[in-house]
Amino acid sequence: MAWVYLLIAGLLEVVWAFLMKQSAGFTRLWPSVGTVAFMIVGFGLLSCAMRTLPLGTAYVVWTGIGAVGSFLVGMFVLHEPASLLRMTAAVLIVLGLLLMKLTSTS
Repeated sequence: MAWVYLLIAGLLEVVWAFLMKQSAGFTRLWPSVGTVAFMIVGFGLLSCAMRTLPLGTAYVVWTGIGAVGSFLVGMFVLHEPASLLRMTAAVLIVLGLLLMKLTSTS
C-alpha cells in the first residue's frame, strides 16, 4: 500500500505544481487554495508511505514523479519547449525511479 500512497503523492505534486503556476505567484485565489490543499494531501500521503519505505527511496521517487510529471504537463498543457536534452533528462529520471523501485526492500 505504501507504493500506492507514494504514487498518488507524486501525482498530487504534479497537480499542485501546475496550480502554483496558474496562481500567478499566489495572486489568484482558487489556484492558490488548490495549491495548498493538494500540497497538504500529498505530504500526508508521502508521510504514510514513509512509514514503511526507506526515506531515500520514498523521497527520490516522490520528487521524480513530480519532476517528470511537471515536465510533461509543461510540455503538453502549457506548450513549453521540449528539446532533446530536456527529454533525455526526463528519461534518465524515470530510469532512476525504476532502479530505486527495483532495489527497494519494501
